[in-house]
Amino acid sequence: MSTTATATLADRLADVWADFEDRLTRVPVLARLADGTVTLRDYERLLFNLRQQVVDGSPWISRAASNFDIPHFELRAAAIRHAEEEHRDYLMIERDYVAIGGSLDELRAGRKNLGSEALSGYMFTYADRPNPTGLLGAMFIIEGLGARRAAGWAARFQEVLGLADAQVRFMTYHQEADAQHTGGLETILESGLLTEDDENEVVRCAEVVARLYALQLEELDR
Repeated sequence: MSTTATATLADRLADVWADFEDRLTRVPVLARLADGTVTLRDYERLLFNLRQQVVDGSPWISRAASNFDIPHFELRAAAIRHAEEEHRDYLMIERDYVAIGGSLDELRAGRKNLGSEALSGYMFTYADRPNPTGLLGAMFIIEGLGARRAAGWAARFQEVLGLADAQVRFMTYHQEADAQHTGGLETILESGLLTEDDENEVVRCAEVVARLYALQLEELDR
């Protein structure tokens, strides 16, 4: 009997998350953060690269919302709410970047790195599908990262680099905000709205996004 047939959706997503966490430990900038050798330049580069992808977050969620039909009204409504909550997030990165001495003009003129290009391209392409329920898997990864890891990263950057609270707002904000989002996501995943095919798509999308998000962090500036 296959794993798909015997494991719950929660179990399957937990496995994806465990693999994602393991891969993150091998991302160079995060490894330096963990061992205390991270530099202010590393943090600046991280913010620079994240901003170029985060600015696309609300647009792909909005596009996904527009492709849910009436039988998927609850998913459409949730996506619309989420897009509204996310559409200013990149401004927090910009403020953090300027607060550590970065140039706002250079930040806004930046381009996506290789991983960010792949991630955004995948998200927009998937969002164009009719009833793109698999994107719940993308949200599981991205929102889970904010809820489970962002505040810890912020605290570690502050500890190693002596940063002020006003220089890590993006990460600290996302612990609370994404925790709320993941709570809503769990409600949807456990609601019975998803068919077996939907669940398979959720897991596959989570797997792809986990890999591409890690790639984004691995390919800073490329």
